[in-house]
Amino acid sequence: MKEQSSTSNQNLPKNKLALEEKYKRQDANLPKPTGWRLLVLPYRMKDKTKGGLVLAESTLERQQVASQCGLVLAMGPQCYQDKERYPQGPWCKKGDWVMFARYAGSRIKIEGGEIRLLNDDEILATIKSPEDLLHEY
Repeated sequence: MKEQSSTSNQNLPKNKLALEEKYKRQDANLPKPTGWRLLVLPYRMKDKTKGGLVLAESTLERQQVASQCGLVLAMGPQCYQDKERYPQGPWCKKGDWVMFARYAGSRIKIEGGEIRLLNDDEILATIKSPEDLLHEY
């Protein structure tokens, strides 16, 4: 089991850990999703361009707000439990990168950024890495 988690961590982009590392140690500070909701950390792009330009904090914040992908941090107890709606089982699990509509869910401001609470049916797709997608706002 430990081998799988270390392998999956190798696939995660390094810069996405900014908020997750901080709150992983203090997960009591994050809201716990209820019912069929998921807690998602929106992807935050790199702070430097390929050419070496440093992006302004306001640009990074706007991009994170408009982000269409994020990391599933937690799932409510009733996520994907409706066998009629989800006959093949859950669409995603904790630790997966997912895509959702641009302004889907409830935005919750936290120190250093924001997180989102999404309904389980708002997940559009799972992806291997958000760095495979072009991020524009």
